[in-house]
Amino acid sequence: MPLSQSPTSSCPSELRSALIAGLYEACIGVPNLDTAIQYWEQFGYRVGEEGNLSATISAKRNTNGSAQALYHVNSSLRSVRLRHQTADHGLIRLMQWQQPQNEGLGLESMKVRGNRWATTLTADVLTILNQAEEAHRTGLPIRYTMPHWEIIYNKDRTMRPFIDPAIGVREMLLLQPFTRQVLFQRFGYALLHYGHIHDQSAFKASQITHMGLVIQDDSKETLKFYEDVLGLLRSRDDVKTSYESSQAGRQMFDLQPGEEFFVTAFDDPRSSVTDLQAARSGRLYIVRFPEAYSLPSRFEMARPGCLGMSLYTYRVGDIEGYRDRVQRSSAQAVTEICNNEFGDRSFSFTAPDGYFWTLVEG
Repeated sequence: MPLSQSPTSSCPSELRSALIAGLYEACIGVPNLDTAIQYWEQFGYRVGEEGNLSATISAKRNTNGSAQALYHVNSSLRSVRLRHQTADHGLIRLMQWQQPQNEGLGLESMKVRGNRWATTLTADVLTILNQAEEAHRTGLPIRYTMPHWEIIYNKDRTMRPFIDPAIGVREMLLLQPFTRQVLFQRFGYALLHYGHIHDQSAFKASQITHMGLVIQDDSKETLKFYEDVLGLLRSRDDVKTSYESSQAGRQMFDLQPGEEFFVTAFDDPRSSVTDLQAARSGRLYIVRFPEAYSLPSRFEMARPGCLGMSLYTYRVGDIEGYRDRVQRSSAQAVTEICNNEFGDRSFSFTAPDGYFWTLVEG
């Protein structure tokens, strides 16, 4: 395939699936690795690879790159990759910077440009709610919503209460200083490839099933980058959520009467637009607010070097080819390929919508 072509434009599906899969990691800046590891262990994660980067490349022979070269951050870095059962996506990378750039988004509203969050399937959303209420009672910094009932698929379906099965989810928002999470529990349906719950974990949780971004772009031009350059499958497009239609959306995104947003989903290319049971986790949700709304910009609070949710990664084949495509696109600040803190060949860039990304060879 010529590198000037997009991965989706002309190559067969089996080749596309070898080039990119679902979202690989949610990267989180933390002040203390041990505390963060203990937290994520409750969701079924375990310690995997560990590694370091110097702020800049030293005069000594060094097979790694540097934090400055890969992340544009002048600080040394220690990272731990957290794995979840046998999952090859939806992982977590904890990043402890010697000199964090700022405190990150913290408990700030989800309705800001630059916002990132991670969503996880659970079989016990009430236990997580219990923990959130106890944290609030003891004065810990936390923001959360109740687990609201939402019909995700076949919204026009009518049912007879107490006669027909209820098919939908309970989902809740959970914001803490270094985590921005949405948790959901399914009722009445199952998706084989969309999240695998660790039954022995305290919160009976899966790996991260999808991650989100907030943008404003009425033209939708910036969305094309994820499809045409990265080669992802656009599986859902312009699904509208409004203040009036969704209590969960209203509270999670601080919607006011009359406000709305639109959701576009980009999937692992092995997923499907038409077959629900072929859906795979690792999805990227892009929440698009109308440009007429006044949304603060917080990109500087959600990029490498910050605390909290600050970076997403994809694992790709043919990393040289990907860098060439990204370099020829409208992406900015494309780095050279160098080894990350785990020794993986990687490069970073800022996508046309303003979000910082890293691609990892795998």
